[in-house]
Amino acid sequence: MLDQRKTIWSWALYDWANSAYVTIIMAGYFPVFFKLYWSTGVDATVSTAKLGLANSLSGIVLGILAPVLGAIADRGSAKKKFLIFFAFFGAVMTVALCLVQQGNWQAAAALYVLSVIGFSGSLIFYDALLPGIASEKKIDYASILGYALGYLGGGLLFAFTIWMSAQPELFGLGSGDAAKAAAIKISFILTGLWWGIFTIPLMLFVPEPENSAAEKSSAPIRDGLRQLKRTFLEIRSQKNAFLFLAAYWLYIDGIDTIIRMAVDYGLSIGFAYKDLILALLITQFVGFPSAFVYGKLGERTGLKNAIYGGLAVYLLVVVWAIRMTGAFEFYLLAVMIGLVQGGVQALSRSYYARLIPKEKAGEFFGFYNMIGKFAVVIGPALIGIVGRVTHNSRLGIAAVALLFIAGGVLLYFVKEEGCEKRAA
Repeated sequence: MLDQRKTIWSWALYDWANSAYVTIIMAGYFPVFFKLYWSTGVDATVSTAKLGLANSLSGIVLGILAPVLGAIADRGSAKKKFLIFFAFFGAVMTVALCLVQQGNWQAAAALYVLSVIGFSGSLIFYDALLPGIASEKKIDYASILGYALGYLGGGLLFAFTIWMSAQPELFGLGSGDAAKAAAIKISFILTGLWWGIFTIPLMLFVPEPENSAAEKSSAPIRDGLRQLKRTFLEIRSQKNAFLFLAAYWLYIDGIDTIIRMAVDYGLSIGFAYKDLILALLITQFVGFPSAFVYGKLGERTGLKNAIYGGLAVYLLVVVWAIRMTGAFEFYLLAVMIGLVQGGVQALSRSYYARLIPKEKAGEFFGFYNMIGKFAVVIGPALIGIVGRVTHNSRLGIAAVALLFIAGGVLLYFVKEEGCEKRAA
């Protein structure tokens, strides 16, 4: 039954569960540990290249697997089962990071790629469960609740791990670099446990959607892939939607690249990791209220103009990052990112909804979600390759500006007339 409070909250708690992984592992401690512990003695540009390629590899692998997995799940009534599998697989890989010894960057990179696949794979099926628990009247509420709990949950656990790594003696870990390393390893364990434990409400109280007779298939892979092909051809026939998806893929790749590579970049140019981690925490808490404010801005200025405003801020962040020299500048950039990050993501989804035929929203949003999950292929590789070739991390981060510029140029050619009439 739709709109049950317990079901919606149990679904939204999965955002609380997995957002700790994004903040603590993907954006926070993994880049720090990868550079300073697992890649000890390696040139900064080389370790950045390795981390960038690991992020790109995870996106490529998932991009190849996702259509097949989605086809099986859609045609076989297995969305919830696949979510649970990927969630616990990712959580176990996250916990396993604590076992990797100093200098063994290969094992760390392999476990990281597997954990990202678990995280991103679970989100495909998490999004797909939403229409089955909330009606059109409640679906925005459920989605916003998930985002809110994600910001809060990820921020709270991250704040605790920062405290533990800053004062390990309070937790019986001793003092010095070895104690701080132990605290970060414990953070990997806590993140995996947090992820697994807060997945349990979804397991217990969110039902597996039942497919209609027309959707059921004795050959779910074959029929699902055929449906995927038909959807792609339909999107290609909708010029505005197709152009927007191309633009979105480019600029969301830039946004996700900054999320994953910002801490590594800060370390590469000589900042202390404690300053970088604190800046990341600032972004987390600034982002929550700013998403709502940015949404109101979009209503007043127009969604496309507001998206352009956010991309302009990201371009400014990249240009500033190339030249910054002080930790206070990193804090300021963290605030700037927090002000627009959630807003650009939310308004992009709203803008896309106005470009597509309502009767095919499910198919079209399936493609939209897939593209969003499989971004972070170009950006990290650009940072790594440019930095390695030029031996300059600042030039590496500068390459990300190309994604925002290219995405903005494609967005310019998206015509709004049809969507404005439909929205009126």
